[in-house]
Amino acid sequence: MNPLLSELDARVRATAHGRASACPCGVTGTLADRPDGTVVRHADTVGKAHAPDAHPGELALRLTVAARLPGILLPPLSPTPVDLHGRLVTFWPYGTPVDPGDPDAAPWEAAAALLAHLHRAPAPTALPPMRGPVKAARAVDRLRAAGPHPGTACVLRAWTTLPAWARAEAPMPGATTLCHGDLHLGQLVRHPAPDGPWQLIDVDDLGVGVPAWDLARPAAWYACGLLPRDAWTRFLTAYRAADGPAVPPDGDPWPALDVPARALAVQTAARAIAKAVAADRALDEVEQAVVDACDRMGAIPPQLTRSSAK
Repeated sequence: MNPLLSELDARVRATAHGRASACPCGVTGTLADRPDGTVVRHADTVGKAHAPDAHPGELALRLTVAARLPGILLPPLSPTPVDLHGRLVTFWPYGTPVDPGDPDAAPWEAAAALLAHLHRAPAPTALPPMRGPVKAARAVDRLRAAGPHPGTACVLRAWTTLPAWARAEAPMPGATTLCHGDLHLGQLVRHPAPDGPWQLIDVDDLGVGVPAWDLARPAAWYACGLLPRDAWTRFLTAYRAADGPAVPPDGDPWPALDVPARALAVQTAARAIAKAVAADRALDEVEQAVVDACDRMGAIPPQLTRSSAK
């Protein structure tokens, strides 16, 4: 075990044992160990070592937002990150994640309602921009560095059709809405575990920005044929029912969603190709479907709206 993982495990155990509500099951495990985040669980406590380039002040502000929005964002156990082997570490209560083996039970309505409530919450004036476009740009940089692949050209062509703000090359237009920045089903947990209400987790990309970005991943999956129409309709309907501001209350949502959905498709395809090249393997069926979508996107310009024209 590397020193960071070993000490993070020890800190999480100590934090769990100091909590009156500690779960008696004593479950321990590494939930993730990636360069951009290491996550360890012991009993009802989770510790996360954030990316090496995480900014202390920005992370602290994001934690403060999470603490102020219980019921929408899972609140941290402490509003102040600690330093561990040069990495910022935060501690959280454990929540039950979405079951990846039961797609029919995916909480699309809950996810949509939480996003709508988040988008309507006041954002602190000092909160930095939502990091979604930055993550998409990094995925494209990784693709460029990955080496030759038959799908690379069409993904890069689709990327160049996007407006500068979606490529993290210019400020986001009208960026005053509180956004999650990286919404997918892995960002929801039930708390208190095992069957409490759903809440959003992971504040690393939280900030002000274009709220349609938070709807972009399911929108992209639907556009690529990877998310059934029923699931997409449930998600969109629940978001509108909760008065979410990212799309009009009725009518065609795609003028608002088109650019963010394209950006998320490119990000997904770029990551897929980079991973396939690194593993010297072919793309699987899902990965190929996203790359094929990028190929189609390159020939059709994005819908130009007030949020996509810059």
